[in-house]
Amino acid sequence: MPDTATTGTDLDDLRARTRALCAGFPDAYWRETDRDRRYPREFVDTLTAAGLLSVLVPTEYGGAGLGVTAASVVMEEINRSGGHSAACHAQMYTMGALLRHGSQALKDTYLPPIASGELRLQAFSITESAAGSDTTAIETTATRDGDDFLISGHKNWTSRIAESDLALVLARTSEKAADRTRGLTLFLLDLRQVCAEQPGTLEVSPVRTMFNYATNQVTYRGVRVPADHVVGQVDAGFRYVIDGWNAERILLAAEAIGDGYWFVERAVAYATGREVFGRPIGANQGVQFPIADAYMKVRAADLMRYEAARLFDAGEPCGAEANMAKHLASEASWAAANTALDTHGGNGFVDEYDVERKFRETRLYQVAPVANNMVKAFVATKVLGLPRSY
Repeated sequence: MPDTATTGTDLDDLRARTRALCAGFPDAYWRETDRDRRYPREFVDTLTAAGLLSVLVPTEYGGAGLGVTAASVVMEEINRSGGHSAACHAQMYTMGALLRHGSQALKDTYLPPIASGELRLQAFSITESAAGSDTTAIETTATRDGDDFLISGHKNWTSRIAESDLALVLARTSEKAADRTRGLTLFLLDLRQVCAEQPGTLEVSPVRTMFNYATNQVTYRGVRVPADHVVGQVDAGFRYVIDGWNAERILLAAEAIGDGYWFVERAVAYATGREVFGRPIGANQGVQFPIADAYMKVRAADLMRYEAARLFDAGEPCGAEANMAKHLASEASWAAANTALDTHGGNGFVDEYDVERKFRETRLYQVAPVANNMVKAFVATKVLGLPRSY
């Protein structure tokens, strides 16, 4: 279990450490990586060396042994500094499936080098174009072949697989049954072994998106994975994926909150320093009121983030809180983004002010890792008891 007794002082220290490291990667760095759609390897290497990407790994495996609350602070600070945590956030929550459901042998083999930074687990290969949000409808298969499984199929939105040493892959191992959640198996794929020993079985096609996300389409052509690399039990993988969704939503909420604070801070600075008609534009209530409103929305979402993280770290049910945190944070960051753009006027569209870059980046959170309408459906049915719509 993670350390659930992390104090405010500990979190303040972690926040300060993260902020100090992020200060070494100014706006110009993120502008350049965004323009070239280049993976920010220097940034990820720096955070890895500092142990900030292994805060969730237990101490017995070389990590910090902290909880999701602490991990969310790291993610928030990356985005609040003007960075883009998509380059590294997946290692936080994908590792949880291995930690909670992997065999002892898998954990002993892979968690220590993940904690040290020797290996990276950044890729979660699940989504398929036809299935979309209906994960139980995926068609990528894994068929038994002696002591191995052979994985064949196509995935889209598999991010950072080119930057990873390991990947988690969800594939169908049994036909669809009455229980739609059965029949899917989660595999830990050692990409180093595949590339070295199985040429031609794995095809990665980069997908250029509106911001720098290092995502890909992936085709599996009989990729061989040992049966002892099944995470948990065969046919039960969907449950392990769901188990990580709450942590993912909390961490993504923290990233959106970091963006929200960044937009507010930039809007305040610009409105204070920009003078038109002989006075700062921030003296006009038409400018200052939207900024104040955006700040209050971000603060409110922040409280839900901490409540969801508290419940998660205490081992208590937090599905509703995690989903609501993600929804509220994504809506708040988007409101703050529009306010910052309006405050900057025409300069908001100029890349050197970085508002347009962050504007594009923060729009993701309303769509992924779960669309906000899906969150509303969850709250409506699971919390309020309304009839299911799908």
